[in-house]
Amino acid sequence: MLLPNSYALTLALIAVSIFCWGAWASAIKKANWRFELSYIDFSLGTLLASLIAAFTVGSMGTDLSVQDSFLLVSKRPILLAVAAGAIFNLGNMLIMAAIEVSGMSVAMPIGVGLALLVTGIWNFVGLQGGNLWMLIGGCVLSLIALVLGVVAHSQVEAIRRKAAKAAAAAAQLAEEEAAAGVAPVRKKKQMEEESPGASLGIFLAIAGGLVLGAFHPVMAMSMEGELGFSNPFAVTLLFSIGILVTTFIYNLYFMNLPVKGLPISFFAYFTGKFGQHAMGLLGGMIWMIGACANFSAGAAQGEAKVGAVVSNMAGYGAAILSIFFGMVIWKEFSEAKGGTRRLIWIMAVFLLAGVSLATMALKA
Repeated sequence: MLLPNSYALTLALIAVSIFCWGAWASAIKKANWRFELSYIDFSLGTLLASLIAAFTVGSMGTDLSVQDSFLLVSKRPILLAVAAGAIFNLGNMLIMAAIEVSGMSVAMPIGVGLALLVTGIWNFVGLQGGNLWMLIGGCVLSLIALVLGVVAHSQVEAIRRKAAKAAAAAAQLAEEEAAAGVAPVRKKKQMEEESPGASLGIFLAIAGGLVLGAFHPVMAMSMEGELGFSNPFAVTLLFSIGILVTTFIYNLYFMNLPVKGLPISFFAYFTGKFGQHAMGLLGGMIWMIGACANFSAGAAQGEAKVGAVVSNMAGYGAAILSIFFGMVIWKEFSEAKGGTRRLIWIMAVFLLAGVSLATMALKA
């Protein structure tokens, strides 16, 4: 396997992971398709990218290759790596559902920020050391960020609902004038189905973040001990298998009890256009490239090794980058007033400060 051999190269890999983890959701959004269906392509994309990485950079050099890793490790690390993929996938699908309801600029920062906070608390308890007051301060700042996100989302949701009611009233008036009494009810019902509650996206993002925060410690356990994985590319391969398998299991819920729209079946996947499938695959491959870059940076040794705060920059950067993509590229808050948009950026500052403080508490 090939790992970074200098501090600069490790930082470069972290920069790659920041971009990939901040940008992959835009590929899913670009597909303009139900996220439940795009996510099947996403999981296939993660497996494809991990296979390419495992049998290229993961099997080059003089260190242990991916094939050798599977021969030497015990069953426990293999199960833990697959379980980490399953845990990540549940949290990530919940965040994707939150994006479907609330948009990237709200769902991703809350979900990813909480995930980093959960990981920090987990590591604090496991290490049984550090500065408790710094950890509490980080949690308080993150909680403030969460409240700001809720307020901003509630404000823009109120604007959207007001516009939806006005459109529904205009449509009903037009239908009544045309003496078609059934259509207005159907139209209004459809509007209600397409407008989930203002708090649903926030709850989904919180739930996703709490679950997502557990995957990294479980994955780390698969690399511990003499019989654990020393090759991060072998871990990402098993990780992607856990993602792919559980996608079909979790989708039984998301497809039958959708957060937005009507229930759909797995057969709807085959009705997608080539471009929709391609964007889903691209999103999965982008995410896995970021994962391989991040995990290999975390496995660096000697002078190439970076500290916990620097290694967590991928999570911080991805959260901030997702706000940029959501607000600047996708114009998610275009109908909101300037004050509401500023709340999102203030939320990002509090979130960054809170998670950074919680991470530094481990070293204090």
